[in-house]
Amino acid sequence: MSIHDDLITIEVDGIPLKGRKGDMLIEVTDQAGINIPRFCYHRKLSIAANCRMCLVEVARAPKPLPACSTPISEGMRVLTRSPKALAAQRATMEFLLINHPLDCPICDQGGECELQDLAMGYGEGVGQYSEVKRVVKDKNIGPLIATDMTRCIHCTRCVRFGEEIAGLKELGVVGRSDHMEIGTYIAKSVTSELSGNVIDLCPVGALTAKPSRYTARPWELVQQPHISTHDAFGSNLYLHTRDGKVMRTVPRDNDLINETWLSDRDRYAYTGLFTEDRLAQPMVKRDGQWHATDWDTALALVAEKIQGIVQQQGAQALGGLISPNASLEELYLFQKIIRGMGSNNVDHRLRQTDFSADAGDPVMPWFGMDIAQISQLTSVLVIGGSIREDIPLFGHRLRMAALTKRARIHVVHPVKESLTFRAAQWPCAPDGGLLDVLIALSRTAGVTLPEGLVESAPVDTELCTKILADLEQGANAAIFLGHLAQNDPQYGAIRYLAGRLSKALDVSLGILPQGGNQPGAWLAGAVPHRLAGGQAAVGTGANAQTLLQSPTPAMLLLGVEPDLDTQAGTEAVARLREAECVVSLVSHVSSSQLEFADILLPIGTAVESAGTWVNGEGRWQPQRGIVRSWAQSRPGWKVLRVLGNLLDLAGFDFMDAAEVRAEVQSQCAEVSLSNESDVLGAVRPVAASSAEGWVRIAPVAMYAIDGVIRRAAPLQMTDLAKKQRHCLVNPADAAEQNWDEGGVVTITQSGCSTEMTVKFDDSVPQGALLIYVSEVSAVLPAIGGLVEVSREVVAC
Repeated sequence: MSIHDDLITIEVDGIPLKGRKGDMLIEVTDQAGINIPRFCYHRKLSIAANCRMCLVEVARAPKPLPACSTPISEGMRVLTRSPKALAAQRATMEFLLINHPLDCPICDQGGECELQDLAMGYGEGVGQYSEVKRVVKDKNIGPLIATDMTRCIHCTRCVRFGEEIAGLKELGVVGRSDHMEIGTYIAKSVTSELSGNVIDLCPVGALTAKPSRYTARPWELVQQPHISTHDAFGSNLYLHTRDGKVMRTVPRDNDLINETWLSDRDRYAYTGLFTEDRLAQPMVKRDGQWHATDWDTALALVAEKIQGIVQQQGAQALGGLISPNASLEELYLFQKIIRGMGSNNVDHRLRQTDFSADAGDPVMPWFGMDIAQISQLTSVLVIGGSIREDIPLFGHRLRMAALTKRARIHVVHPVKESLTFRAAQWPCAPDGGLLDVLIALSRTAGVTLPEGLVESAPVDTELCTKILADLEQGANAAIFLGHLAQNDPQYGAIRYLAGRLSKALDVSLGILPQGGNQPGAWLAGAVPHRLAGGQAAVGTGANAQTLLQSPTPAMLLLGVEPDLDTQAGTEAVARLREAECVVSLVSHVSSSQLEFADILLPIGTAVESAGTWVNGEGRWQPQRGIVRSWAQSRPGWKVLRVLGNLLDLAGFDFMDAAEVRAEVQSQCAEVSLSNESDVLGAVRPVAASSAEGWVRIAPVAMYAIDGVIRRAAPLQMTDLAKKQRHCLVNPADAAEQNWDEGGVVTITQSGCSTEMTVKFDDSVPQGALLIYVSEVSAVLPAIGGLVEVSREVVAC
């Protein structure tokens, strides 16, 4: 059968067009560039046909038909600009404007409003309606979205988005006729991690961005293409700037990556870029006091300190830690400096705790497939992943697979998640449970296990049977390792068994990279045992955990806040204070930086510097600088280039970021991607729980993943961010301990203590505490394990 057999020929405004059976008229005309006005229609949402703005004349039809809900048929003749069609469209516009307020001059949507644009083309100069317009009370739905519901034209795009895309029915229609309103079912805020998309969907000014409200007019803004640099999805977006300042963020359509959506984390991250704690100029500490200086003096001092320490104590006296959010160019030049000085002590894996299987590391962790393929999966197993929090749009893709492909999805995680789609959730033991499940699954699947590799606790046989049955039956199946699995103390064994299991079942193995550019960090060689392109390094080097526990005399840091970005917590600050010289390249300065650092160099954020980010499917996305560098800050790659020259290192004569990228690309020409590992790594015995101890579950808080997100005030005001700053406990455990919700307890772990507020959560397993890694819990090491709880205040 030919692929053209289902094509249908129609005629629109005298132009012959072709479409497929089942296509709606508006889809065919959009592809041909023929504009039909609309309000309720959106290509990613279901058809509602309730605004009637897209009425057109169809031959032999007794009345105008809505183009959005009229399927095409062979020989159909359509007129979109006939007197009959225009009369219907103008009548619809008149009805829409009956109750719409005339407040365009003060409306944030003014200048980019669909209603405003279409009213110019289809509205009359004088209205016939003279009665009082209705007024609808605004709703407070949280810190991210501002409401002016009197402007609402009831297109229901926001309602359909919640039901079909976000998966949370938080907005709905209340009342009928002229009493109809859009609002929350119960007076509450909208909590979806994708909630900001309703702002883009709203064709009028009823839903607008609260952080940018009344700050700029659309015609004052310059639209600049960029990407998200906070997670490995690499969502495409536009930054709207004015006078060198980012005013807001909106999505940029790319069906291969983020479609037309953005997570709230990506949308509102810009609010954390230019905060009061931006580092404005180089700083040097002398006799315990900080002094501002110029770039030439600061860089010369850095070179002098590093060269002096290396000459006196050897190359191994130099170490470096760099953020996985840094650009490819920064990552490459950073490791090139460390290695140019003769050391392999460089790492970006700031939250990883198990490095015993480094010899089996892949060239880079990746999704195991293109992003678009995730929506096509029919069977999925996610191990140790917070689906809605790790990478929000990955969760959206899984939801699409569940809805469109009826994918059978299994989730193995210590905490029962609040998912937006149907999935089988299998709670595992908080300590060692992820490895136990993989051992049981592998044995049941007939995988030969290394001697001595056994479960520390029994695993439900029903779990293994159902998961394996679905993975084996799925025509397109995958196993994914989430962030909690990667930060597990037994990650080497987890990855090894996941690879063996995926090979035995002939399914894909995916790893959800941490940070906005972790794949790029691996390709650039920002690990101790690998050079750029995955080539083996000569000699040995210290990993991130070793460098945090025992810093080298000279430490070079880029984009790292050790107390918040690493598994060591505030203990890392105490350790770094013992180093002879700590040079920190940062965009923002914190109180902890002032404690441990000796030299502070201000570098630009991702929007101020040209750079390349590699997403989880291996897509290289070069970007240019969008706004001017803040104060005296400079692009990180330029600072590293100059530093390399001052250190008399060869290969630092780059004129622009494109030259750096080209050098990395030349070394990655033969790269072949695979997540499988043939190295088991060390399997540590799981500590037995005691009557006095609790097991801590320690995922990274969704809005605490990096410094920019932590400084984004609107995100920190959301219900989700507030919840993740509490100590979450099962109500049954709280009742047994006689704890009150909202009460303060003291959490003690590894000899350090902090006070936290108790919050009840049924999803937390009994005997465990869910304490997210965030600023509130930074004093505690983020490695899970046993903790003690008391009501007495204990100093660390």
